[in-house]
Amino acid sequence: MSPGRWQRTNFRGRTVTLHQGTALACGVCAATVLVPGPDPRVRAASALAAAGAAAFGVYDDLAGSARARGLRGHLGALARGRVTTGMVKVAGIGATGIAAAALLRRSPLDTLLDGALIAASANLLNLFDLRPGRAAKVALLAAAPALASPAAPLLGPVVGASAVLLPDELAERCMLGDAGANALGAALGAAAAARAPRPLRAALLGGVVALTLASERVSFSRVIDRVPALRRIDRWGRHE
Repeated sequence: MSPGRWQRTNFRGRTVTLHQGTALACGVCAATVLVPGPDPRVRAASALAAAGAAAFGVYDDLAGSARARGLRGHLGALARGRVTTGMVKVAGIGATGIAAAALLRRSPLDTLLDGALIAASANLLNLFDLRPGRAAKVALLAAAPALASPAAPLLGPVVGASAVLLPDELAERCMLGDAGANALGAALGAAAAARAPRPLRAALLGGVVALTLASERVSFSRVIDRVPALRRIDRWGRHE
């Protein structure tokens, strides 16, 4: 396989590699399986969610094109009879999200809710992977409030992997890519699905879906640049 397929040009025109994002996804999956504490079924569900998101992310990273962007772009292409790699990824992550949720052995309604939360979280975090370190910082900020909760063992792999990769990302030597960002988002969603009560899971899903739909019309980068606190967090550690 050509090394060029694992390289991208970032927003500043520098060449970065996707290898670390794939390695991060593998690390998250392995750590989730081995982490002590959670029931084996819960660990299997979290690992499956992250692995499925990473696998379809790799597919989109290597086979995708920039001709269709966002949910609207992929749906528009589908309406014209063309199935994009992004649409395959959406369907694949949705299917593996449902499969992971099914391992939790809850009601059909909960399985659909949890599967949707896993898939939507995977997609949303990937939308932040537009600047060095941004998606990893979002993952860390999203995980932080729950580190004192029963979800902490499931969030440990996310926090550890994000913190380890962040310096290389900020130095613009690599980027998460779809594989890394989707895996982190799915792992976050799986942790919430496994440990949060139903009302909170429903609220989280509503928030994730709302942000995803907003991204179709509003640039996250523009919003972040216009809010001083968000801009400082986003640019912290980057080489401007």
